[in-house]
Amino acid sequence: MDDDTPSYFVGVDGGGSGCRAVIADAMGHVLGRGDAGPANATTDLVLATLHAADAVYQAVSAAGLERDVLASTTAHVGLAGIMDLPMARQVAADLPFRARVSDDRRTFVAGALGDTRGVLIGLGTGTIAARWDGRKARFIGGYGLQVSDQASGAWLGRAALSEALLAHDGLRPGSELGEQLMTRMGGDPGGIVAFAARATPADYAALAPLVVTAAGAQDDIACDLMRRGADYIDRAVRAFGIPRGGVLCLAGGVGPHYTGWLADDLRAVLAPPRGSALDGALSLAMAQAR
Repeated sequence: MDDDTPSYFVGVDGGGSGCRAVIADAMGHVLGRGDAGPANATTDLVLATLHAADAVYQAVSAAGLERDVLASTTAHVGLAGIMDLPMARQVAADLPFRARVSDDRRTFVAGALGDTRGVLIGLGTGTIAARWDGRKARFIGGYGLQVSDQASGAWLGRAALSEALLAHDGLRPGSELGEQLMTRMGGDPGGIVAFAARATPADYAALAPLVVTAAGAQDDIACDLMRRGADYIDRAVRAFGIPRGGVLCLAGGVGPHYTGWLADDLRAVLAPPRGSALDGALSLAMAQAR
């Protein structure tokens, strides 16, 4: 690296459940990490920007540095809910430091696949489905919980509540998960309605571990939901087509839990993610200096 190379690099990964940041030296060694609240730009653009900045400031402080180092730092910020270039530019303009801003799909692909060709299904609070052929990425879905994000943590949580209501009304067989959710919401359908009226994707995603655990115990509702989620993954992967010699990567907090629900031919090409979306953000920041 020459004398013009920045001394520090910053990567940021923001989503519906929280925002994380790292600051690294010129060799890529992480010096400090920071965490802040939800950072989904579609849900709340202002809050997402504030939380991204807060996470970076925490990382800088954890590294024992002063904030003025950000004036000569190269940063890449990947946020869920960045829907177009104008939105990305708005976030970049509002951040108190210079950064290239993208949606989190790009950082997720860079972190999970790196230079490996394949298909990525990233399932956390939301959903990312991408195909990387070594030259360019293609994406499908991921349009937010209101109309998309199938198989995600938020989707699992919301669907579980819907199934619990159906069971309460006698429209489907009940299960221990349905009873557990009903009790958690006050023992009455009105509690679910009240929760849904104010719930964010992160609130729904907080219920996903209950579904995953219940599916492991062969709970009817949970197994139905895992099968439906796996069906979405199957359709997405086959719509993409895995590149010749490529892999399928299930990433995120929820993604790997679908492994046992996939068809044999998909399990045969599974590979673990090479890194996280945060790793991807940092790698993209460092790539800017090359």
